[in-house]
This record gives sequence, C-alpha cells and structure tokens, in this order.
Amino acid sequence: MANLTSLEVSSRAKAGKGAARATRRAGLVPGVVYGAKQEPSLISIDPRVIHKEMVRGGWRSRLYELNLEGGPIRALMREVQLHPVSDAPIHIDFQRLAAGEKVHVTVAIHVTGEENAPGIKRGGVLNLVRHTVEVMVDAEHIPDSFTVDLSQLDIHDNVRWDDLKGTENVTPVLQLPNFVIATIAPPTVDAEMEAEAAAKAAAEAEAAAAKPGAKKK
Repeated sequence: MANLTSLEVSSRAKAGKGAARATRRAGLVPGVVYGAKQEPSLISIDPRVIHKEMVRGGWRSRLYELNLEGGPIRALMREVQLHPVSDAPIHIDFQRLAAGEKVHVTVAIHVTGEENAPGIKRGGVLNLVRHTVEVMVDAEHIPDSFTVDLSQLDIHDNVRWDDLKGTENVTPVLQLPNFVIATIAPPTVDAEMEAEAAAKAAAEAEAAAAKPGAKKK
C-alpha cells in the first residue's frame, strides 16, 4: 500500500460562488471531497500545500489523509483548477476512498539502471514510450510508481508491462497485451543537419574554385 501523505484542510460551511470567492479572499483555496457514497464535504486548503504536492509529481496516484474536524479522510487528489493567467490554484477536488473500492489512477513510471544499460553505453537512446500508465486498483494497494529497470538492456531491447516492478494488484486500463513501456533505440544521425553541412561544404568548395588564380584540376 502507498504511504499516506497527511494534509491539513479546514471545513467550510457554505457552497456557491460567493462562498468560494470569500475563501480565496482569505488566502485559501476552496475544494470539495466527494465519493464513497457519502455527501460531499466542503473544504479549504492553503495554496502552498497544493503547489508543493504538484511540484513533487505523482500526485494523481498519491494517497492523502485529510485531517478534518469529523476525523481523517483517505482521498485522492483528482483535479486542480488553475487561474488562466497566474496558474495559481483556485479550486481542488478530492475523491474519498473506501476499503475494497476500485479506483482509476494514473501511476508514474520510474526509470532505474540507465547508467548501466549496455545499449546506452554503446550510444543507444532511451525512448520512454509511456511516462505514466492508467490502472484500476483497490484503494488499499495504490502504488507510488512502477519501476523500469534498464540495467540489462542493449540496443533494440525493450521493457514491457510484464517487466515492470510494482504492478501487483493492479489492472492496466489499456487493453493491449503486454504493451511496450520503453525501448533502447540505435544511435541516430540528424539527416537534415548532415545534408546542410554537406551543402555548405560544397558551396565553399565552389566559391574557392571560382576565385581568380584558383588551380583547375
């Protein structure tokens, strides 16, 4: 089970746009906690707390404990609405979780062993096909991340879903058998840059040949 991240939130009594504006004027972000067949709970939260979680990354699958007056609530951070100009958070939604409930989460891919991969040492290029994977999982077993181990991969090798670590108890949403997560591609040459360099060299050679006194072969 993923570790719980505790967040300090406060209850707010009133719903509606006016109440939300009042919350923002007080320097807080209005939000709601919904789900688990219970009435929604209205909350407010410090915007610095939201920003910290978003900067950390992986917040869409992180399991939170919200400390409210009625007792702690386990929840997922589902949506953060940002101001169109300042990008400051202006509203937040959490989904309340219940034991045994399957939830849809997006889990980040964590790469290890890149510095030891034979293919990369030989000039190959890591192509991370999927940075995240969407899965269905019991609320008790939400993973922090899935791990890709590249340490044994050579050029043209790949890592597939079945090779990942941390996929116990989850079901991928993507209905493709053993889909590709990452590959080691062969070294690439920028053909356009190569052609440009060749054209430049040819132009310089022509210019040199056209100069008075240039020797003709």
